[in-house]
Amino acid sequence: MTEAIARILVPVDFSPHSDRALRYATRLAAWLGASMALVHVVDNPFASGAWTSEVYVPNLSQMLDDLIGDATRRLTELMPVVSDHGVKVDVKVLTGQPAYTIIEHAHSGQFDLIVMGTHGRTGFSHVLMGSVAEQVVRRAPCPVLTVRDIVPRFEEEWQTASHHKTAA
Repeated sequence: MTEAIARILVPVDFSPHSDRALRYATRLAAWLGASMALVHVVDNPFASGAWTSEVYVPNLSQMLDDLIGDATRRLTELMPVVSDHGVKVDVKVLTGQPAYTIIEHAHSGQFDLIVMGTHGRTGFSHVLMGSVAEQVVRRAPCPVLTVRDIVPRFEEEWQTASHHKTAA
């Protein structure tokens, strides 16, 4: 039995990697007839409370509000990139640790697939910094498709398939 992919979650961090994943997910969603949800996570290192006794950040609340507002604006600006392909899209800005928050949102949103970019770090920088994509792949409640920097073959095939579909 094949499960249909009806809802695709696309975490967006506004990087070139994220942009490539968004374009890939949009084409995939259009082809499958799926809807998409774009989510951005504002990383709040003070949310755990671990630093509050050691560090004072004036206007932290205002700073977070500004970050959330900016992210909401930027996500909203991306909506036509998706909807112009006939894909239904909604956006959401969340706060927290990015990997954990994406995983929790995937659990609560009943998504069939997550499509996200990967920075492709290896070696020591990967060990030191970790990888949001890797953490999501390991813990997500649904399949995760990671998009690397270069996807020319898919784009060529998509254009060819779209041309044949239109000509038919």
